[in-house]
Amino acid sequence: MSTQQGKAPYYFIPNPSQWPVLAGISMLITMAGASAWVNGIAWGQPVNILGIVAMLAVLYFWFGEAISESEGGLYSARIDISYRWSMSWFIFSEVMFFGAFFGALFYARSISMPWLADLDHKLLWPDFAAHWGTGGPGGVVDKFQTMGPFPIPTINTALLLASGVTLTISHHALRAGERSKTALWLFATILLGAIFMGFQAYEYMHAYSELNLKLTSGIYGSTFFMLTGFHGFHVTMGAIMLSVVLYRVMKGHFTADHHFAFEGAAWYWHFVDVVWLGLYVVVYWL
Repeated sequence: MSTQQGKAPYYFIPNPSQWPVLAGISMLITMAGASAWVNGIAWGQPVNILGIVAMLAVLYFWFGEAISESEGGLYSARIDISYRWSMSWFIFSEVMFFGAFFGALFYARSISMPWLADLDHKLLWPDFAAHWGTGGPGGVVDKFQTMGPFPIPTINTALLLASGVTLTISHHALRAGERSKTALWLFATILLGAIFMGFQAYEYMHAYSELNLKLTSGIYGSTFFMLTGFHGFHVTMGAIMLSVVLYRVMKGHFTADHHFAFEGAAWYWHFVDVVWLGLYVVVYWL
């Protein structure tokens, strides 16, 4: 919420908006392009990029409109409560999103892999061993090396934990009315997130070029890139959210008492940190 939050005595209802429809169309274009791209269709990549650009444009204008409403004094304390509940349910949906992926990893690792190696299947796949990092029993996956926790995953863990600390310091500075300190530590948080993504990009290049670990490397490769890739996407989105908040801090949009945009982005960032800790243990160590 903005510096104007709490002035309006009513519950603000916005006028009919074109942004939800345009967002849906942009997402449809994005996913259609992505589906074609992964299946090797020539028009998939440019359509996917077009959809992403369109979606970013929609978000820019849509969020800008909401910011203008907030700064214009149209939002009351009731709107603040609505935003908090909305962000809470959004993060809960993200918990379920990652829960499904962790569940897929658990099923593949703890249920299907031992099942394929039991006595009943020895006649079909006599050489198959139930150890994680498997390429499957069919012998159709190229040999690869698994990804260990050192050094990059451990460095990235330290980076994200540090970013959680810097973000908390920034939040306390905002609550104390210290705008310059808020901006400084918020910038440090964004920088740590960017370094994290740089290391992850290097890790992916190392996996493909030196470990022969790819998305097509059996169930291990698909779960590894699915979990770490989607987490990296969430780190990127979180850094974008924090960058917008940083811009608004520098514009003087928040007060010590009313700054839910900051808090909502911080909730999201801390959620991403927690998910990474689970990934670090389950994907890299176990």
